[in-house]
Parts: sequence; structure tokens; C-alpha cells
Amino acid sequence: MRLHDTLSGSLIELPEPPEPIGIYVCGPTVYARAHIGNARPFVVFTWLASWLRRQGHEVRLVHNITDVNDKIYEAAPGRSAELGAEATRWYLEDTAAFGLEMPDAQPLATETMPEIIAMIGQLLASGHAYAVNGDVYFRVARTDDYGALSGQRSDQVEEQEPNSAKEDPRDFALWKATKEGEDTFWETAWGVGRPGWHIECSAMAAKELGPEFWIHGGGLDLVFPHHENERAQSLAVGHPFARIWMHNGMLRFTGEKMAKSVGNVATIHDVLAEWGAETALVFFLSAHWRKPIDFSAQTMHAAAAQAETFRNALRGERRSDGDWDAFATVLEDDFNTPAALAVLHDWARTGALDELRRALDVFGLGSLGERDEAPPDVVALAEARQAARAAKDFAEADRLRAAIGDAGWEVRDVAAGYELVRRS
Repeated sequence: MRLHDTLSGSLIELPEPPEPIGIYVCGPTVYARAHIGNARPFVVFTWLASWLRRQGHEVRLVHNITDVNDKIYEAAPGRSAELGAEATRWYLEDTAAFGLEMPDAQPLATETMPEIIAMIGQLLASGHAYAVNGDVYFRVARTDDYGALSGQRSDQVEEQEPNSAKEDPRDFALWKATKEGEDTFWETAWGVGRPGWHIECSAMAAKELGPEFWIHGGGLDLVFPHHENERAQSLAVGHPFARIWMHNGMLRFTGEKMAKSVGNVATIHDVLAEWGAETALVFFLSAHWRKPIDFSAQTMHAAAAQAETFRNALRGERRSDGDWDAFATVLEDDFNTPAALAVLHDWARTGALDELRRALDVFGLGSLGERDEAPPDVVALAEARQAARAAKDFAEADRLRAAIGDAGWEVRDVAAGYELVRRS
């Protein structure tokens, strides 16, 4: 399998199975309900791990959660720990609702503090870092190829965190002294405080995958400064770190990058409540992982129609054989899901249902072929939920979805309305 690497700008070939493949993916900073853009790396790299396992690799997928960060302190002065824990729970619930196999590990920064502090200590001891006024900064000048990942010359990198006490404007924080109103902090030899963002991921990756692993993933917006800094500090402690850097394209809402700061956010929770997991997964299949993807009512209606096409095909009878190698070939070539989606549609059209079911399973869509008759009381709940959704009463719709679940059924939103599937 060949995958595009941001650092080299080329396709790098993975080893043949059963070589172990470690994958580290940067997850969200948890201070609010995660938006649908946060789901893209979760979905893409879960699919990639699923495919690699089917090809015979031993895979360990690590997807971290950042629960110590400036944004959390700013969002909840005096109660950052409480908000971090609550938002972590939201994120775990929302991503689990996709119905995909969950990552092998989802470490928290708060649970990795001994490793974070130890790594900062190593950087101080080697001269790659220095302490000033209770803060600790990384010496960028000690890294010869700083800027290589983001395509910048080291001497052209702009200041990331203004502080007149720094030796070099490019230096970035490894540790920040506790400020007034910050309720979460740790004691160290260099002072009381909490870690910077970048060192958290370096430490979590090393703890879960060791000093070197195959793939580091995350959104394109993380290339600089986050991943540039991760790479620099990890190399500085002698860790070879990631062999391949994969950066997924951004999710755009009506043509713009989706972000809480500009107010155009649709959360994972709300998107799944409105459209269902199957439609959302087909939506993510429709764009190559390296390209941007546009989120809108139009693109979601298109995804719902595609899901219904597969659902209808799987209700038919098997009529032909499909070419599995055609499907495998496009995934082995930089994990090209739009090309794989085209193969699925060809199989749906020609009736290659065995291959269609097998391929849909790779993407967590095997449920499209499930059917069962729900009892009248469950149907009544589903009808009431449809009415609540039409009235935009999503709280009542969520309550009715839970009641349907308590009855042993799952309601799935489809283009024609809804479908009830018995839980296994």
C-alpha cells in the first residue's frame, strides 16, 4: 500500500503484511461539542486501520484527546477540569455513534502527565529547552531542519507565542506557569503549571506506540505549528517518530473552513441526529482524504441517496460476481475512497452483492443490508420521532431515539424517512 507523505511530498510504500503498523491521530481539544469536521480524521483513519487489518497487518490505532489546553481554560475559568471531562464524554459518545470500531487507545493529556514532564526534563537536560519565569521553551535554533514539514525555511518562521523573555521569537512553549484563574496544574522541578499543546502529543504518541511508528495523522490545519513542533521536540529526544505524515483536507461549510470561531458549526451529534450514521459515512467516502470536502444540505442529500441505492441493491438477489481486485487496487493507491465508492456503485448496478457487502463492511456500512420487521409500538415511536425532527425538536427526537434503543431497535435516517433495525 502507498500513502502520501506530507514531509517528502511523495507516496511512501508500507511494508508487506503482517508488519505491525502504528497509527497516531491527533484528536480534538475538548471544550465544546465537537463539530462534524472533527469527525473526518476519526472516520478516515479508523477506515484505514480497518483496511490494513483486512490486508493482514497488525494495527494499533491511537487517537488522542487534548483535555489540557488554553482553549479549555478560556472557555471555563475555574472549572476547566470539569469541562474537559464533560466534553471528553460528549466526544466519545458522538464518535461511537458512527458504529465504527473504536481506536485501540484514546489517551488523555491529563493521564499522561508523568511522561510529558519526563520528556520536558530530557529536553532541558540536553539543552534543547530552557526555563524562564516558570515557563519552559523549546530552542528552535537547535533543530537543523525546522520548517521542513510545513515547507518553510527555518529562518522565515514567524513568532508563535509572543514573549519578550524568549531567547528566539520562534521558540515555542513546552510548559506554561499557572496563571490566575487556572484551576488545573501540576508541580515540577521548574515550577507549577501545565504543559503546552505540542509536547502532549509527542509524549502520548511515544507512550502508546514507542519512539518510532509508521503513520501520524491529523487535519491539514495541524501541519504548522502543531505537527512541526511535535516532530522537532520528538527528534530532539532521539525519537525517529513518524515515517509517514498524513494530513486530511478540511471540511468546508458552504465553501468555508468550518470553525467555532466563525459560527458556522454543525456538531457531530446534530448531524447524526438529522442524517444518520450511514449517510454521514457515505458522505465522507465521497472525497479523497487529502482533499477538502464540502458539507451542505445538498451534499448530505446526495449521500443519503447513495446509501439508499446500496440498501435497495442489497434487498435484491445475487446475480453476478464482482472484481475484488479492482476495489483493493484503488484503496492500496493512497486510500482512494471516491474511486472505491465508484466500484461499489458498479457492484450495486450489476448485482455483485457478495462483494458489495464485503466492501461496505470495510467502511462500517454493512448494516445497509439488514432488514427486520419492527413491532407496532416501536414503529409508533419512530413515527413520533419523525414528527419531532420535522418540528426541529431535536431534544424530543433524541429522547425517542433512546426509547427505541431501549426497546432493542435502532432507528436510521434514510432518504425515504427512516428504517428500523433490530440491535444484535
